[in-house]
Amino acid sequence: MDELLNHKKNSAELGFSVINSIFSKDEITNMITAIDNANSSKDTFRKSADLFAIRQVLQEVPALYDLVFTDKLKTLIDQLFGEQYFLVKSIYFDKPETSNWYVAYHQDLTISVDKKMDVPGFRLWTKKQNQFAVQPPIAILENNFTIRIHLDQTNEQNGALKVIEGSHLKGVNRLETIDFAKEKETICCVEAGGIMIMKPLILHGSNRTTNNQRRRVIHLEFSNSELPNGLHWSERIN
Repeated sequence: MDELLNHKKNSAELGFSVINSIFSKDEITNMITAIDNANSSKDTFRKSADLFAIRQVLQEVPALYDLVFTDKLKTLIDQLFGEQYFLVKSIYFDKPETSNWYVAYHQDLTISVDKKMDVPGFRLWTKKQNQFAVQPPIAILENNFTIRIHLDQTNEQNGALKVIEGSHLKGVNRLETIDFAKEKETICCVEAGGIMIMKPLILHGSNRTTNNQRRRVIHLEFSNSELPNGLHWSERIN
């Protein structure tokens, strides 16, 4: 119970927490097999020398749903955040062994919705692969959280996320106004089968791979917010 409270505290105060040993080796193998067997010709699949990604991965690879949402994970979500949360986005990332893909510090400021419409407080609309994204009022982002399931051991040599502790408590940050010398950066190393919980407003990024080891992650975003005026989450799963 003390460990659970620590993860809850870290998520709230630091903006992230790492919990290992959530999935077994067999469970991870089954997830990888389901992804490898998926039809990669669809628009939601993005492949380059540095990155392979699948947007809406739980819709594109429906066999993943039961593999991801084990009783252990569902219980953990309920204990840390409550039963009112639901899934609103799922993405698969594969950073290959020789990837030079570098991600600068940023915040996850947009959500995926079913259509574009004029809704007060919703701004900066974009559209990718027939999916609309928009920056919602900050209260929605403050309540949301993300779970990243690690299918490979991840450390600073193969692109583990680096975060600025507590930065999620400062609203929307402009990088040019931040004195990084005064901030605490943490490299979030996670074992295969472990998860990282993070708040979308935390400043995070990742470095290039240097150890010839791939990094595969299933990225899941959750919310407890109902959207206004007939706007809906594009990928909602209760």
